[in-house]
Amino acid sequence: MTATRTERDSMGELQVPENALYGAQTQRAIQNFPVSGQRMPEAFIRSLITVKKAAAQANMKLNALDSNRGQAIVKACDELLSLEDIVQHFPVDIFQTGSGTSTNMNANEVIANLASGYADEEVHPNDHVNYGQSSNDVIPTTIHVSAAMALTNELIPAVESLIGIIEVKAKSVSQYSKTGRTHLMDAMPVGMDQSLLAWAAQLKQQVKTLRAVQPAIQTLAQGGTAVGTGVNAHPEFAVSFSDSLNAITDVGFKPADNFFALIGSQDTAVTLSGATKSLAVTLMKIANDLRWMNSGPLAGLGEIALPALQPGSSIMPGKVNPVIPEAVAMACAQVIGNDAAITVGGQSGNFELNVMLPMIANNLLSSLSLMTNSAKLIGEQAIEGFTVNKDNIETPLYRNPVLVTALNPVIGYEKAAEIAKAAYKENKPVIDVAEAMTDIPRDELETLLDPRALTRL
Repeated sequence: MTATRTERDSMGELQVPENALYGAQTQRAIQNFPVSGQRMPEAFIRSLITVKKAAAQANMKLNALDSNRGQAIVKACDELLSLEDIVQHFPVDIFQTGSGTSTNMNANEVIANLASGYADEEVHPNDHVNYGQSSNDVIPTTIHVSAAMALTNELIPAVESLIGIIEVKAKSVSQYSKTGRTHLMDAMPVGMDQSLLAWAAQLKQQVKTLRAVQPAIQTLAQGGTAVGTGVNAHPEFAVSFSDSLNAITDVGFKPADNFFALIGSQDTAVTLSGATKSLAVTLMKIANDLRWMNSGPLAGLGEIALPALQPGSSIMPGKVNPVIPEAVAMACAQVIGNDAAITVGGQSGNFELNVMLPMIANNLLSSLSLMTNSAKLIGEQAIEGFTVNKDNIETPLYRNPVLVTALNPVIGYEKAAEIAKAAYKENKPVIDVAEAMTDIPRDELETLLDPRALTRL
């Protein structure tokens, strides 16, 4: 039997584990929501504690909270943020009340418990830690704060680093031309650097899109309290709160022009999720290109060899698989699924409150983290270290009958098609067939059909 203590809230008394920092409302949530066994993400919890710290600082500046209690709250928040295992004090399931009230009160109770010891007087979870706040503006604010921090400090730098790795790799392989492919069929040649720089261009566009969302995700609901009117909050609280938060995080947060919109909807989270999903689509394309280029090595394309990281089979000795692109592709699939759930959650704003906030928070932070880690992995453990199989790309390149496309302006499409068909049927290099079926001199054909030249028109 676990030792317990008696705690009380507005609904009466309840037994809570003796050593738990939380109180009665958290315990009720533990009992009420045994849904998934998954807790809110650590990034969300840390942002929530940071929000509470900034709120206490703002309230002290406005003389809405006495200095003794306010400083104790700040000290309690700092203690929690210093913990390596902060999540142990936040056991509430993700799938809880849609406003996230249970998680907000979990934070209020834990902070109040610690702060009461520092203040040598009672610090109340609602009256002091939650002063001038509501779960209805705290949780939407924390979604924005945690997502903005992940976007600014982690995801965008990771993608920009990946772009840099690709551009360096493209320069190192610029001497190689390879068979281009459309519909997975042989097409006109391309430079290997051109293929890689296309990935970089895709990623640069994704960074532009992510940056475009930054001002919105850095706009906060804090100050709207219960329904957006700001009841029980100091008139200057929203501005003072943002100032305090910016001093802590060094991110440019600002109060919303309209609190009702940010409490009643999660449109910005949906937008950021959509941008993250778009990045996932790009990374999946890159991952699958790498898998195809690496395929074989004997019966596939075998154009490149990805770094060998681990044995690929429990039964086939010597087999090595493209594990990093596969892991990234799965992460991308998960992000696409997360976005579908966030989309449903985003439309669940009923009048003055969205009621799927914890799920939106969890999925959004999961997506941002998955894409951050995937960008690092595919750059550092796949693209940076692959080697080019020169013979495998050059042998089919010079025999490719589609090269005859370059003769279209000289002999016309129909004649070029005849040459291509003959080259396929006779399994001969297209230059040999073109020499036999046209009066174009060999040296001119060598110039016209040079794969390298065809990639740099």
